[in-house]
Amino acid sequence: MSLAIALLTQDLRLHDNPVLRAACAAADEVVPLFVLDPGIAAAGFAAPNRAAFLADCLTDLDASLRPLGGRLVLRRGPAAPATARLAAELHAASVHVAAGVSAFAQRREQALRAEFGERLHVHDGSLTAVVPGAVTPAGKDHYAVFTPYFRAWSQAPRRTVHRPPKALRTPDGIASEPVPAAEPQSPALPPGGERAGRRLWRRYPLDRYADLHDDLAADATSRLSPYLHFGCLSAAALVAEALRHGGEGAEAFVRQLAWRDFHHQVLAARPGAAHHAYRDRGDHWLPEDDEECAAWRAGRTGFPLVDAGMRQLAHEGWMHNRARLVTASFLTKTLYRDWRIGARHFLRLLVDGDLANNQLNWQWVAGTGTDTRPNRVLNPLAQADRLDPDGAYVRRWVPELAHVPGRAVHRPWLLDEHPAGYPEPLVDPAALSARLRAARALD
Repeated sequence: MSLAIALLTQDLRLHDNPVLRAACAAADEVVPLFVLDPGIAAAGFAAPNRAAFLADCLTDLDASLRPLGGRLVLRRGPAAPATARLAAELHAASVHVAAGVSAFAQRREQALRAEFGERLHVHDGSLTAVVPGAVTPAGKDHYAVFTPYFRAWSQAPRRTVHRPPKALRTPDGIASEPVPAAEPQSPALPPGGERAGRRLWRRYPLDRYADLHDDLAADATSRLSPYLHFGCLSAAALVAEALRHGGEGAEAFVRQLAWRDFHHQVLAARPGAAHHAYRDRGDHWLPEDDEECAAWRAGRTGFPLVDAGMRQLAHEGWMHNRARLVTASFLTKTLYRDWRIGARHFLRLLVDGDLANNQLNWQWVAGTGTDTRPNRVLNPLAQADRLDPDGAYVRRWVPELAHVPGRAVHRPWLLDEHPAGYPEPLVDPAALSARLRAARALD
């Protein structure tokens, strides 16, 4: 009997999984494999929150495979030699894996290619709705501006969304590592796994998305990003289902999934942008190791919306996207600190800490990325008035200000008595862009 290995990476699901589907079509027996690669920890990406979420994902996937006749096999070590050892044990005829966009994923693919040659099959369309590089502007390898990308992305052919396998035969007796135990750093981390993600998606009121996705207090975003990051949900399937649903909310939701694809196609073309400026502005950022950066991390900047976002991040391992932009702008544009400081902190905590989206969103805010207005500053006071007009989001996350009514909560320095235990503003509220303007000679 022929046997195929389905090497799973960021595609930990049964529904619409091109790698599993291809492996099942190629062989009589299939071994779903996940490799606990120490290279991920060495690169700084094995943060406690994501490790705990991953443990849930692996346990959930194994439980879903068993009624089909399969099970998940875990091995430990660098992915290519660990997979090669298993393939030699089982005399595997082929190995299937999803294409990735990061430098780490590309190196992994090269190492697998060296081990397996033509027996390796790399499958596009598993991690994104539109494959990176499938749409490009004339004479270039990627889009650097979102709006024309979105027009092309919207017209791109879409692959068929596939049902989960009805049966999957995995041989008995294959040695497997246990799912590693992991303690999250954030106390309110969501549960991981495909079944949890699908429940969340089924219950999400998509029609509300357009009206409420920027409302911080409403907490009306989908919260699907961790499940997309680990591949518990298929981006292609979400786009297809949202388009079938139709309406303004669905259209706004699909646009956000296009932003995710946009960042993946940028990183696929420019892997170095994970750590280096996509567009160098000649910045000489202020030093990292000081009280200001510590106050930003702790949510004690004296600007309530910024502090609320940072405290939500610490508690949940997740932050509303608008709050991410505001907190990132405050670090890079108001405090004038290197975007990499913030990107590292987010990756230490974010359960959805996706390299493409995290790094390139940080660069977009810092003005070193794809933003066509590199010197824009997201004023935390104006943003608070627009995104949290009654102050409910701030009062939820900053208990020192819970007694302050209405939008007065956003400017505690104007109160007759400054709230006990809450810090004074780190910088003059009237000079939020002063450091950036001086550094980039904008005056």
